Amino acid sequence: MGGQKKPHGAGSIHVAASSSSSSSCSSHFWSSALRAKSLPPPSDSSDSSATRTRSVDGLVRRLSLFDLLLLGVGASIGAGIFVVTGTVAHDAGPAVTISFILAGASCVLNALCYAELASRFPAVVGGAYLYTYTAFNELTAFLVFTQLMLDYHIGAASIARSLASYVVNILELFSFFRENIPSWIGHGGEEFLGGALSINILAPVILCILTIILCQGVKESSALNSIMTVTKIVIVIFVILAGSFKVDVSNWSPFAPNGIKAILTGSTVVFFAYVGFDAVANSAEESKKPQRDLPIGILGSLLVCVALYIGVCLVITGMVPYEVLGEEAPLAKAFTSKGLKYVSVLISIGAVAGLTTTLLVGLYVQSRLYLGLGRDGLLPPVFARVHPIRHTPVHSQVWVGIVASIMAGLFNVHVLSHILSVGSLTGYSVVSACVIVLRWKDKTANLVNSRWLSSKQEGVIFLVLVALSGFASGLCYRIDAPLILPLAAVLVAVVSIFSLCYRQAYAEAQGFSCPGVPIVPAICIFFNIFLFAQLHYEAWVRFVILSLITVGVYALYGQYHADPNSEESREKTIYHRIPGEEVAKLQP
Repeated sequence: MGGQKKPHGAGSIHVAASSSSSSSCSSHFWSSALRAKSLPPPSDSSDSSATRTRSVDGLVRRLSLFDLLLLGVGASIGAGIFVVTGTVAHDAGPAVTISFILAGASCVLNALCYAELASRFPAVVGGAYLYTYTAFNELTAFLVFTQLMLDYHIGAASIARSLASYVVNILELFSFFRENIPSWIGHGGEEFLGGALSINILAPVILCILTIILCQGVKESSALNSIMTVTKIVIVIFVILAGSFKVDVSNWSPFAPNGIKAILTGSTVVFFAYVGFDAVANSAEESKKPQRDLPIGILGSLLVCVALYIGVCLVITGMVPYEVLGEEAPLAKAFTSKGLKYVSVLISIGAVAGLTTTLLVGLYVQSRLYLGLGRDGLLPPVFARVHPIRHTPVHSQVWVGIVASIMAGLFNVHVLSHILSVGSLTGYSVVSACVIVLRWKDKTANLVNSRWLSSKQEGVIFLVLVALSGFASGLCYRIDAPLILPLAAVLVAVVSIFSLCYRQAYAEAQGFSCPGVPIVPAICIFFNIFLFAQLHYEAWVRFVILSLITVGVYALYGQYHADPNSEESREKTIYHRIPGEEVAKLQP
């Protein structure tokens, strides 16, 4: 009547089996998540010709040092020089120049870290993702990729809309087009559903054209980037020279009307005007002489950008009082007020050239990152395919163009801009940490002697403490906390850096060497996370939510398909080892 009884102990066996299955899944997840890219045998790195070889369906080495310099400048000099200068000058006054110098100095330190790793990994795409995969582990590398990629996608959509607006402005110089171009074509967008949707047609069209150019090959896209970048550099230099004759030094007084805090806040804003040098690192597999040219391209392009930004800031704040600078078009307003309207037309042309190159390089970098993950199996293999004739990752490039076109054509990207820059700041911080980790001579038996922690684990803890100290001091600065609190955070960072110096053993890197390791990379981490604390709280929410989604995607797909040491990946990876470093000891 009561039905068939279960055998004695069947329930407990079922529970035990479920528990065992759950434990097995968890064990597989962590064993996969914590694996790192192993390094090729030393003989690979000693082959001087290795960096010039490629497979039949690989990328082609066509980028010279000059191309790399223009690539870095093209990625950085865009809306920042034509818009951001005026926005920050409203708060910092003529001292906006100091804001750009401080931000530039910070980026130079970050660029030194990028330059060393680009020299040590000169023959493969991946940039920050590749460095993280080798120095830390698979899951951390995947997290770095997704955070960077969302920044790139939103940035591309935003730049495409700004470029569409500038194109319409130029068209409206002709009477036929004046006041005849509807907003849904290029000016902002036609809003629906209370602003949730914002239709723009011209921005996706521009993205499609640039995607087609990029699919044709790196030679064609590099030629367009070179032409447009040289054009905007010439225009910016002309603007600086023409404006210098109209400078009134009395406009520089008071130089810092709102004090030091306005200068520091301004530096956190203009920091993002420099963040194009990582594009050079991601062009490693297409550089003719990567080990020599990548560090020069990274640092050289950044220094050019610093000089141009400083020149523009001094000129526009000297031409007119900082209070009357236009926030949307400060350069144009400054020259128009001096009766130089023809220069305003040149500025519009320069803005179009600048935004075009920034967008072109951004789309290029995204496709190469997708290519790297496709090779390693973290994304479907379609992303790893390279066109046998064009030698470009066509599938990855088209995917990037589709995503950016949808975002630029349908959404109000100004709202999305609140969650920008998270990927750049966190990615740069991890890259700095990679320099430190990959310099450790021996990760199992060096100066550290602890019963509970390995040397690498202790070192990683100190790196985390530096990052947490940067966030704490940045948060204290943001909320005007009592001085003792940020000083305490800085003290923790100093002690952690001191421990990194004296509790770990370091070796000199082959090729380009970042000076002052571990101090310089640790300072980069501290300052980057300090800036992270200045972002809008929505950016913090985005960081947490995207990280959770990334872990979920990895758990469902990545851990089962990823192969960090696949034949395709290994044959393209050339790593320059520090003296005495052993391959087996690079696993976490």
